[in-house]
Amino acid sequence: MNVTEEKRTSSLPMDKNKQYDWHNLEIAETIELLQVAPERGLSISEVEKRLDAYGRNVMTPKKKQSAIVRFMLQFHQPLIYILLAATVVTIVMGEYIDSAVIFAVVLVNAIIGYIQESKALEAIDALAKSMTANAQVLRDGKKQNIDAQELVPGDIVILQSGDKFPADVRLVQVRDMKVDESALTGESVSVEKNTGTVPADVVLGDRLNMGFSSTVVTYGHGKGVVVDTGDHTEVGKIQQSIASAQDLDTPLTLKIKEFSNLLLWVILGLSAIVFVIGLLRGMAFEETFMVAIALAVGAIPEGLPVVVTIMLAIGVSKMAKRKAIIRKLVAVETLGSTNVICSDKTGTLTENQMTVQQVAAGGKVYEVNGLGYRPEGEVLEEGKTADLAGNQALEFCLKAGMLCNDSSIKEKEGQWVTEGDPTEGAMIVTARKAGFKEEQLEQEYPRQDTIPFESEYQYMATLHGGDNPAIFLKGSLEAVLERCTEAMHPDGTTTSLDKEEIQKQVEEMAAEGLRVLAFAMAEAPGDKSGIEHSDTESGMVFLGVQGMIDPPRKEAVEAVRLCQKAGIDVKMITGDHAITASAIASQIGLKGRKENGKLVAVAGRKLQQIQDKELEEVAETTSVFARVSPDQKLRLVKALQARGKIVAMTGDGVNDGPALKQANIGIAMGITGTDVAKDASDMILTDDNFSSIEGAVEEGRSVFDNLIKFIVWTLPTNLGESLVIILAVILASQLPVQPVQILWINMTTSTLLGLTLAFEPKEPGIMDRPPRPANKPILTKGLIMRSILVGVVMLITAFGLFIYEMDRGATLAEAQTVATTVFVVLESAYLLNCRSLIKSLRAIGFFSNMWVYYGIAAMFLVQAMFIYLPFMNTLFHSSPLDAMQLLRIFAAAVILFTIVSIEKYLRFRNIRKKEANAA
Repeated sequence: MNVTEEKRTSSLPMDKNKQYDWHNLEIAETIELLQVAPERGLSISEVEKRLDAYGRNVMTPKKKQSAIVRFMLQFHQPLIYILLAATVVTIVMGEYIDSAVIFAVVLVNAIIGYIQESKALEAIDALAKSMTANAQVLRDGKKQNIDAQELVPGDIVILQSGDKFPADVRLVQVRDMKVDESALTGESVSVEKNTGTVPADVVLGDRLNMGFSSTVVTYGHGKGVVVDTGDHTEVGKIQQSIASAQDLDTPLTLKIKEFSNLLLWVILGLSAIVFVIGLLRGMAFEETFMVAIALAVGAIPEGLPVVVTIMLAIGVSKMAKRKAIIRKLVAVETLGSTNVICSDKTGTLTENQMTVQQVAAGGKVYEVNGLGYRPEGEVLEEGKTADLAGNQALEFCLKAGMLCNDSSIKEKEGQWVTEGDPTEGAMIVTARKAGFKEEQLEQEYPRQDTIPFESEYQYMATLHGGDNPAIFLKGSLEAVLERCTEAMHPDGTTTSLDKEEIQKQVEEMAAEGLRVLAFAMAEAPGDKSGIEHSDTESGMVFLGVQGMIDPPRKEAVEAVRLCQKAGIDVKMITGDHAITASAIASQIGLKGRKENGKLVAVAGRKLQQIQDKELEEVAETTSVFARVSPDQKLRLVKALQARGKIVAMTGDGVNDGPALKQANIGIAMGITGTDVAKDASDMILTDDNFSSIEGAVEEGRSVFDNLIKFIVWTLPTNLGESLVIILAVILASQLPVQPVQILWINMTTSTLLGLTLAFEPKEPGIMDRPPRPANKPILTKGLIMRSILVGVVMLITAFGLFIYEMDRGATLAEAQTVATTVFVVLESAYLLNCRSLIKSLRAIGFFSNMWVYYGIAAMFLVQAMFIYLPFMNTLFHSSPLDAMQLLRIFAAAVILFTIVSIEKYLRFRNIRKKEANAA
């Protein structure tokens, strides 16, 4: 190293905390700022100094909670505090059986919660894995392969086709380089790179002079200088966004949290009042304290957390059958409340397979059917198979697409894939649809030489020998037209080139979102073995153009329609270009602002200029967002949430990670999704299909409905138990039920009876109603009134029969067993009413859910054990009953069922009439 270089590298080249617009700097400015000689690279001593200053090329892992802390946090719930306090008090008072039962309930809830939370996000680990293992660099004038973690700003890296960028790089030299940036930007087609400068405010996908960590070189080669490593790369910034994104409570968990907090204060207040009343009425302190504990235990729905978890788990199983894997149980319920779905375009709403849809040749425009890379379909003229012999311009346009081509298509495990450039694969498929085969064309036109595609020339050309030696050329419309003076006529002769007519055809294709490639050919001397640019400068014959697009999935179109019918707004957020995004959105049927009859697509560059408050309005009224960056996706999700929306966000790339985590429910693609996207998500689609989201939403609504049915069913029991305790204290009576008996009722009935509601089939029209508003309470006024009605009936029956048994000389244990059994049998009867909150048992079908009857039978069996088995009598202070006692209890159950059926009919008859009229 000479003296000048020593001086230049004697100090650190840049501030590691400063943000530089590398894409806006000239190569010379970048090199000067990073203090490196491009022809030699950094010296070993300089690398060591920069490693100390900037750190290794790795991302900082996120600190995680220990397993013990996560387990202990399961007890951090208001209602659990009451149960833990009750456990301690009953131990002090010597009620060891009661304390053991109470604590067992708490422990079961904690274990279930811990198991679910153990499926924690691993997004940061996945991001770290996305860093490449090795890199080829230039150091001290020599090429070296090093561990990518040892890269520093200023390193000169050498890249070839197939290489991953090991860090963020400012390109200083490229040769036909194309880069797949789909994981980072969402752009479906490989991006051509160059070394020129671009404006400072362009979005990530338009920084054509940059290479970003974890993106892949698909074609060509080049050299660049490392500008950012580790946490400072674009992938590193995404990591920080994921770490900062909030874990949002779901609508149900928020409602249950609000309900629990309210219930906590109500329980404490009532327990304190009952305790004071008991003391004032002369009850012993110990007895009064047990009454207060009984009230607290009776008011707490102990079985709710367990049953909610199990019901959600059943929902997970149902969704798995519909191609949706749930990573977090609460995501099941969130789907039922979702009112906005922000979907990626490529691979979710579309096939993620470039497909030629139109060919213009010989003055005619042809349609091409069939989707993706599967070579099935036809080239059609006015709905009929095109006659290639009647239009040689079409024939040679398709031949040129297959011959002037370096890619191939193959079938792997039942799926057709392209090896090479997707657009070239699409042209091969189209030629196959027309009946051409590669082997036959290659024999007829053996390739002798190639001019590879170069961004400077914007075309590719191939020289072919054989009986009809020819040059075939494909490229951008401008590049091809300037080399042509004639066009091929359908009969194979040449005619003058009408550039204006061709431009008009191409503009019409572009307006539909099609990417257009043009084709030309020329005869070649038979003895010619090589081809130069000079051979294609002029004299080419224009053949036609092929227009291609990544087409919408057919099933996605129907799924979008069903979502919109269900009141769910679908938005497209993509890294693709605005024209393409708008065209696809229109074909899919998205709704939103329109100009000149076309959906308005807001580009990322414009989003940068919109303030957060204004963005809320834009996000709500616009359906298509194009060329967006990762941070803009995150902003859009937050803007929608600020408007009170429950947002589902789909994605597959590294760039989607922050938005997936911030969304109320993140949905990753199972086939094309990166590890980062999957680990940041709540749900994974195994088929990458938007229609699976619609199916999952339907299942989510069903699960939410069944959860509400369970809550409506279980609350009256807790209310009735609490009222029984309060009334006993007011009347200075013995307790009709003891705390341990209350726990028996709550836990057994929740599991054996309430859980059967999880198997209720979806009610008709579930996707015809709007999403449940996030601010709507769990229980409506009507359902609250029903809960009070049922609670009062249980109070009257349990307390009335308890007093009756005591008056007729029954023992305390016998009378308490009667009261306990009243709750069990009346809950069984009320369960039949709760199978639908609006419709009668006859309307939904007596036997449409046989699990309800299996559950009632199982409940009666274990209740018989509670009544008649001696060891159960010892554990729960119960006593055997005679037939007349049981008959009175079952008579009360019939009365309750009848009362609720009448109340349901009177309250909801207008709703049923509206549903019947709509049908």
